[in-house]
Amino acid sequence: MNTELLFRDDAYLRTAAARVLEVHERGIELDRTIFYPLGGGQPGDSGVLVREDGERIAIADTRKGETPGSVLHIPAAGTSRPEPGERLMLEIDWARRYSLMRLHTALHLLSCVVVAPVSGGNIAPDKGRLDFDIDITLLDAERITRETNALIGSGVATETVWISDEELEAQPDLVKTMSVQPPRGVGRVRLLKIPGIDLQPCGGTHVGNIAEIGGIRVTRIRNEGKRNKRVEIVLAC
Repeated sequence: MNTELLFRDDAYLRTAAARVLEVHERGIELDRTIFYPLGGGQPGDSGVLVREDGERIAIADTRKGETPGSVLHIPAAGTSRPEPGERLMLEIDWARRYSLMRLHTALHLLSCVVVAPVSGGNIAPDKGRLDFDIDITLLDAERITRETNALIGSGVATETVWISDEELEAQPDLVKTMSVQPPRGVGRVRLLKIPGIDLQPCGGTHVGNIAEIGGIRVTRIRNEGKRNKRVEIVLAC
């Protein structure tokens, strides 16, 4: 059974009620969730599931389930598990999630400052990086920092846009990432739109206004292979 992905409509939800569908050896399936599962370079959320008696089940990670549309909430080692049908309150680790949202959105802006195919990427709560298929001599940390922060300072609100699989096929230039292709076959594809700046497929969580990023700093540029020149960033504040 599909899990309703509440973060798709509101990435700022910190708590929600849900019902347990199934409990597996690997994790817990719920009918709805605010926990983002690992994907697209963004880590899965952590947090807690609160039982009606107040017991708190620590969730160490969130992953996609084996069946399409399912989400597995993975308890920390030694933590008890709920029963199918049980009602729970969900609480994500908001500080960690918000850092991921800010960095994920910052990487979208970075991909606009460095105009080259994206060959890889990853996000952690304290840093993010993109790999580009570009001559490393064209990458200047000071310029990238300055131009990315100028975009952040424009304070543009982000938008979620949905298009059909057919519309995406007709606009292949929307896909910047060489290593990860957006999921197809479900009829529609989710895009992140930053008006006047960027539009590309992305299923992750992002801030509502790019000003929330606050600023970034390029910490390192290095050669990771023939087609991978890595730009690493951190939040400036």
